[in-house]
Amino acid sequence: MPSETKPSISVFKGVNLNCETNNTEHTKKISKDELIVRRGQPFTVKVELTEPFKPDLYPLTIAAVTGENPSEDLGTKSCFGIPDKIQCSPSAKAVWKVELEKRSYPLTGSLNLTITPPADAPIGKYNLTTRYRDEETLLANLVVLFNPWCPDDSVSICDEAETQEYVMNEHGIIYKGSGDYLISIHWDFGQFEEDMAKICLKILDVNPKHLENPAKDASAHCNPIYVSRVVSAMINSGDEYGVLEGRWAGPFWGGDEPSHWSGSCHILKRWHNIGCHPVKYGQCWVFAGVMCSVMRLLGIPCRVVTNYQSAHDSNKNLIIDVYHADYGVREKETKDSVWNFHVWLECWMTRTDLAKDGKYDGWQVVDPTPQEKSDGVYCCGPAPVKAILDGETDLKYDVPFVFAEVNADCIDWLCKADGTMTKMLSDTKSIGQNISTKAVGSNTRLDITDKYKYKEGTEKERTVFKYALSRNKETMGNEGATNSTNGTSPGGIVPQPKIYIQFKEVSKPKDGQDVSLKLVLNSESRTARPVSINISVQAMRYNGSPVENIQSEVKEETLLPGKDLSIPILVPFLVYHKHMVDSDSMKISAMVTDKLEPKNVYLAVNDVILLDPPISITTPSLASVNQSTTAEVVFMNPVNKTLTDCTLTISGSGLVDGEQNCILPDLKPSHRFRVTFFLLPKKTGKKTVLADFDCSSFRDLKCTCTVNVQP
Repeated sequence: MPSETKPSISVFKGVNLNCETNNTEHTKKISKDELIVRRGQPFTVKVELTEPFKPDLYPLTIAAVTGENPSEDLGTKSCFGIPDKIQCSPSAKAVWKVELEKRSYPLTGSLNLTITPPADAPIGKYNLTTRYRDEETLLANLVVLFNPWCPDDSVSICDEAETQEYVMNEHGIIYKGSGDYLISIHWDFGQFEEDMAKICLKILDVNPKHLENPAKDASAHCNPIYVSRVVSAMINSGDEYGVLEGRWAGPFWGGDEPSHWSGSCHILKRWHNIGCHPVKYGQCWVFAGVMCSVMRLLGIPCRVVTNYQSAHDSNKNLIIDVYHADYGVREKETKDSVWNFHVWLECWMTRTDLAKDGKYDGWQVVDPTPQEKSDGVYCCGPAPVKAILDGETDLKYDVPFVFAEVNADCIDWLCKADGTMTKMLSDTKSIGQNISTKAVGSNTRLDITDKYKYKEGTEKERTVFKYALSRNKETMGNEGATNSTNGTSPGGIVPQPKIYIQFKEVSKPKDGQDVSLKLVLNSESRTARPVSINISVQAMRYNGSPVENIQSEVKEETLLPGKDLSIPILVPFLVYHKHMVDSDSMKISAMVTDKLEPKNVYLAVNDVILLDPPISITTPSLASVNQSTTAEVVFMNPVNKTLTDCTLTISGSGLVDGEQNCILPDLKPSHRFRVTFFLLPKKTGKKTVLADFDCSSFRDLKCTCTVNVQP
C-alpha cells in the first residue's frame, strides 16, 4: 500500500443513521431519535466522505464495542470492515459484519452500509467507530437488543402472533383472587414508553455482578439465562439498587400500597428519577408486571403467569405443613405457607446448558418476588416448565422450589392445648390450581395447568411426585403425603372418613354486602351422631398469613343418618368491613368433632374473595394523535356509610403522561361522582386507559377502557 498523506480537512463529511427507518424495521415502537436495533438483523447507515471511496487503497474499518475493557475474546469488541480482510482473534466471539451497496462506489463518497450484529452479541449500549485514511470518527451510539424474530437468536419463538403478544404488546392481564374466585386486572406494561430503553439498560448497569466485574458482566449479556437471573434479582430490593421494595402488611408509610399500581412505567421512571433507590411498595403481581416490561423491552418473549393455591416450600422438602389451633383458626405464620395465588413470569429461551436436543427449550419460570435465595441472591429461575412437569428437581435453576409451588403435598395439623399435634388432613391435590395467563391476541384466560403437572388423581401425577422426591437432595427417603382424607385417629389418618363436610355458596360474595354461605355435613353412619361445629372467620393476606379474627361461633348439632345437615353462615358487612379494608381474603374454617369418637376431627376451609363494587370509565371509541379527548369515571357509594379519603388516579401508556391524580370530596351513601379527565394520545393503535379509585372503605377499585387512536 502506498504511503498516504493525511488530508488537511476531515475525510468524513457526515453520517446518517436512518434512525426512523431502522427503528421501524427493528423495534416498530421505540425511539425515532436513538438507534435501537436487534441482533442478527441488518441495519443501514449512510457515511458521506469528502472524496471518492477507494477501498483497495484505503480500507474502511469499523469497531463495535460495549462495556468496560472490551475484547474480542469476551465478545464485547468486534473489528470488521471493507474490504473484509481484518484478521480477528482465533477465539473471537460475536463477530459483526458489514456490506457496501455496490453502486455507491468508487465514483462517489456516499457509502450505504449494511451492518449486522451477530445473533449471539451481548445486548446493551454500543459505540461504533470507523477509520478511513488514518482518520477515526464516531459512527454511532446505538443499543442492541435480543431478537425473537431471528432463528439463530436463543430467544427465537418462531411464531409471529406469539412474538407480537409476548414482546410487542404493551398491555396485559394479570390474574388474582383465589382458585374459586379468579379475578383479572389490567396491567399497563408500557415497555415502549419514552426513556424505557435507557431505564431498562440502567438496571443491567447497576446490578451487583456488573459492579463487581463490569467486563465479565457485559460479556454475559449475550445469554438470556444470565440476563433473566440478573433482572429477576434487580426487580426486588434484596440487592442494592433494586427497583421495588416488597411489603406484605401495612402500614405502607412513605410509599404506595401494592394494590395502587396499574402499570410498570411509573414505577420504573420513579426508580430511575430517585437515583435507583427502591420504589415502595410491591407484591408478587407488581414484581412480575414490572419484570415483564423490562424483559419485553430487552426483546425476551415473556408472559405473566398466576398459580392458584401456590405453595411456598421454605425447606424444599415438597411438603407444606399448615398448623391450626384447637379452636379451628389458622395459627401464626409458619415457614411453609399456601398463597391464594402467586404470580411469576415465563420467559422463552433455549436451554443448551441443560440438554443439546432442545428438551428443555421454551418457557422458563422466572420469579422476581423475593421468597427464597438462589445462589445467595433473591431471584428464582429460569426453571424449565418441561422439567417441572416431569419432576426433574435436580436441574437448575430452582426447579424444586417451583415444583413445590404447583405440586407439593399439604398436611393440616391440629395443635392441641397440651402441645400435641394431630394430623387432620393430608391433601395431595389442592396445591397448584387454574394456572393462568392471558391468551394470545385476546383478553381471555388461557389455562396452562397441564404444562406444569399431570392431572391430579392420576397414577402419572403420583409417579412424577415420587420421582421428584427421589431427584431432590432435600427429600431423599421422604415419600411425602400420598392420601387425601378427612379425619384422624390415634394411629394416623382414617382411610374412610365417616363424616363429610363442604361449604356451599348462597350468593356471590360482594364487598359492601353481607356474606352468606352454608356448611353442609353428611355421614355414612347408620346411627345419629352428635357433633360439635366450630366455625371461625379470619381476615387473611393473599400469601396465607392471618390478619385478625372477624368472628367465631360453636354449634352443637346432631347429624342424622342419610340426611344432610345444613348450617347457615352469615358474616355481616358491618362486622367484617373494618377488618377487610386492608386484607385480601376471608378464610372461613369449620372444625367438626364427632362426639361419639372425639379423636376424629374434620376440617373444611373456604377462601372467600369479595367482589369489588362496580366502577366504570368511558371514552370516545375513536381519538386522534395529539388531539385532546376526555374520559369519564362514574362510581356510586353502595354502602350505608360515608366514604372518606377518596382519590382517583388515571394512567395509560400513550394516553397519559405518568399518572393523573385527583382528590375527591367525601361520598355519602347512595350518592355518586362523575369525574372527567383529559387525555392526549401520543401514539396510534389500540390504547387502554386505567382508573383506580381508593377510599376509606374500598381499596383501589379499578376499571379500564380501550381507545382506538388514529393518525
